Amino acid sequence: MSTVTRAYLDQRLALAKRCSREANLAGVKAAAVATIASAVPTLASVRMLPWAKANINPTGQALIICTAAGMAYFVAADKKILSLARKHSFEGAPEHLKNTSFQGTDRPHPAFFRP
Repeated sequence: MSTVTRAYLDQRLALAKRCSREANLAGVKAAAVATIASAVPTLASVRMLPWAKANINPTGQALIICTAAGMAYFVAADKKILSLARKHSFEGAPEHLKNTSFQGTDRPHPAFFRP
C-alpha cells in the first residue's frame, strides 16, 4: 500500500486551483461576449419593432441578456475544466496507455481522440 505525502497533496491542490481559475476566466470572457452579442439585438429590437416594444418589458430584456450570459459562462467553464482534466490525466498516464494511434490503419485518428 502506498502512502500519499503532504507535498503531493499540496501539488494536486495547487493544480486544481489553477485549473479552476483558468476555467473561471474562460467563462467570464464567454459571458462578456454573450452579453454584448445578446444585448445589442435585444435592445435594438425593442426600440425598432412594435411587437417587441409592446411585449418585452425591461425585466424581460434583462432576462434575455442574463440568460445568454449565464449559459455562455457555464458552457465555456465546463468545457475548459473538461479539457484541462483530460490533459492532466493524460500526462499522468502510464506509457503503454499514451499510444492512442490505431495500429494497422493508415488514416490519422479524428481530432477528438488526440491528446
